[in-house]
Amino acid sequence: MKEKLIEAIQKSYHTEAAHAFLGCAVFEGEVLPAARLNLNLSMMNRHGLIAGATGSGKTRTLQLLAEQLSKSGIPVFLSDIKGDLSGMAIPGKTHPKLEQRATELGIQYEPSGVPVELYSLSGEKGIPMRATVMEFGPVLLAKVLELNDTQTGVLTILFKYADDRAIPVVDLSDVKALLNYLSAGAGKEEIKEDYGSISSSSAGTILRKITALEQQGADRIFGEISFKVEDLIRKVDGQGVVSLLNVSDMQDKPAVFSTFLLSLLAELYETLPEAGDLDKPKLVFVLDEAHLLFRDASKAFREQIEQIIRLIRSKGVGVFFCSQMAQDLPDTVLSQLGNRFQHVLRAFTPDDAKKLRDTVNTYPRSAYYDIAQTLTQMGIGQALITVLNEKGIPTEVAHTHLVPPVSFMGPLDEPTYQSIVEASEMRAKYAASVDPTSAREILAAKMGRILPGEGVEKPLNEEKEVGTKQAGPKSAKAEKSVVEQVVNSSLGRSIGREIVRGIFGMLFGSSKRRR
Repeated sequence: MKEKLIEAIQKSYHTEAAHAFLGCAVFEGEVLPAARLNLNLSMMNRHGLIAGATGSGKTRTLQLLAEQLSKSGIPVFLSDIKGDLSGMAIPGKTHPKLEQRATELGIQYEPSGVPVELYSLSGEKGIPMRATVMEFGPVLLAKVLELNDTQTGVLTILFKYADDRAIPVVDLSDVKALLNYLSAGAGKEEIKEDYGSISSSSAGTILRKITALEQQGADRIFGEISFKVEDLIRKVDGQGVVSLLNVSDMQDKPAVFSTFLLSLLAELYETLPEAGDLDKPKLVFVLDEAHLLFRDASKAFREQIEQIIRLIRSKGVGVFFCSQMAQDLPDTVLSQLGNRFQHVLRAFTPDDAKKLRDTVNTYPRSAYYDIAQTLTQMGIGQALITVLNEKGIPTEVAHTHLVPPVSFMGPLDEPTYQSIVEASEMRAKYAASVDPTSAREILAAKMGRILPGEGVEKPLNEEKEVGTKQAGPKSAKAEKSVVEQVVNSSLGRSIGREIVRGIFGMLFGSSKRRR
């Protein structure tokens, strides 16, 4: 049986094309160096799943995969949930256990790092990643605010009104200004015929949820300068850049960071050109803690995610989901994931036992393994793997002893971390916040108000760092001046030219983002 397994693995995983070496098959406790598992890189845009119980080694499998892809010239985007992936930037440290594992696999352990960019949503843990509210769209914003269908409809009215009048909606203060204006007084009468009315109860609920988000500091993800997804697709000296989004300081706000990740993925889908089947993907995008995306998600929301996963392959992007159980993902999404890495599962409860049976049923039958037994008995750094070969056929299921990461397995120390952030060319591009004239100023001018602490009109300076927002004096001339500034600015023109609201209601056009 051992010889037959080796032959089956060699036949199933052999490829002459560019590939990632994942590890070697295990049979009855013995690692088989001749049974090597290679993942054909041309199949990486068929997406994948990395699953397993807490502490089973999922994070190190992510690290291994990112290393192999980077060294093959493929950029990778990863969310760093616990903040312990930043060590990929420096070589690992030799250790007897690592050397033993390498010997078992028939390879040399040669520590090395990969090029890394360190990003953060709060701006405290790396280079800031932001998006304007206008770009985020009503559906994703509603997911962040945890709104119901009626309240989501109110947001849709706000976005439609802003689109129709070329009013930029940059941050949450702009949303509050629009909501206050359109739910009472002249604004309410203005939209009644074309858009319908906004009830005071819905407006009040949305305002309270925005305030709660601001108090948590999560409002910092909205603003300018917004992140340009093309900056995820970069190489340094032939190696793909690994972009790490550190969300360790936002673990208590899962709806915020998981939805932001989805907004990046949706934008990649909308902006990248069709690429067809490539020898290597342009980018591999990893969604860690993937179950957070689908918690309390509406049917329409899930259908949109499924659409992205199904179609983004043709843009040259591969998507990997990482979660504890395969059942954390809807069947419609799970069916799109051709590459499976399943770490050990625990079956301590009847519910666990049912999930184990369901997981077994998602794998091809094996003549060499009792899959249910294998899934509960694998060690750390081992996984049950099946991927797609170069013909798109699922490979032989293999209990795999994984290759150890060659970069440092842990977080960087603070001085090294900060030195990487400060040396990055992306920091110069995104570090400074910009405060353009937007809905808050325009509506204040429209109603003849002076905003608190203001008394002179603020010029529209897109390169100015965040300061005091200023509205025009109380006059029709001032109102026209503010509106003209916006319409004539690049931000205003991006709204007025070829507007398309794509998946999730996000805003796309020929000049959507500031260049």
